[in-house]
Amino acid sequence: MTCHVEVIGKGHPLVLIHGWGMHGGVWQSLVKRLSKNYMLYVVDLPGMGKSPSIEPYHLYRLAEEVAEVIPGVSDILGWSLGGLVAQNIAVTQPDRVKKLILVGSTPCFIEKKGWQSAIRRDYFTEFSQNLETDYQRTMIKFLTLQCMRAKDARDTVRQLRQSFESKPAPSQKILREGLHILLESDLREESIKIRKPTLLIHGDRDTLAPVQAAHWMMQHLPKGVLRVISGAAHAPFLSHSEQFIEALDQFLTPHGEA
Repeated sequence: MTCHVEVIGKGHPLVLIHGWGMHGGVWQSLVKRLSKNYMLYVVDLPGMGKSPSIEPYHLYRLAEEVAEVIPGVSDILGWSLGGLVAQNIAVTQPDRVKKLILVGSTPCFIEKKGWQSAIRRDYFTEFSQNLETDYQRTMIKFLTLQCMRAKDARDTVRQLRQSFESKPAPSQKILREGLHILLESDLREESIKIRKPTLLIHGDRDTLAPVQAAHWMMQHLPKGVLRVISGAAHAPFLSHSEQFIEALDQFLTPHGEA
């Protein structure tokens, strides 16, 4: 098995898949509360955190590796790049998914003809260059911006800094290959085949995955539920954690069935 996974808590399995250039420590501020109701499977994607890399490094392999280390049937939550991984599992291995939660995610991150609910390619290129120059400083700066509206922003940033220092930084090769996945993946045709209850949690100020993408998914998913969090950007679980957990609990408990 390639993916490092931490299992914490009790209850129905809930898999947490982080975003590009990060690791499972990004969920640290939520783990204590979520682990009271869910058996958390906090994954480090291949080549990130404590997980060794894989070859070839592409979206389908990431999804396969995650699927190997999680329970047979799970609720799967993916944020940003992790949302692409979660969508891929839901499409290729639907029997493994009970419910799907996509946070700040989209089937296609990059603008292209007929798809304007995205950002320019050069935005990611510039971010990648900053990461290669100073990985930890760039990541903490990015996550700090996502926490700006949090009630306990200072404590959350402190926890994030500690969690990032606890695991090795990804190599520049992994950062480039993960970026390639974000730049080249287009799951629009595949994602509309998802038949599992799906919760879309999105910030209305998200500039990495514009909220229009979440509205598009809501229109095309037969069992989709959209929760837009006002004032939140790309990481609503950090900036608006109470609203985030409330939306999650409502969706995952029996009365939250789609």
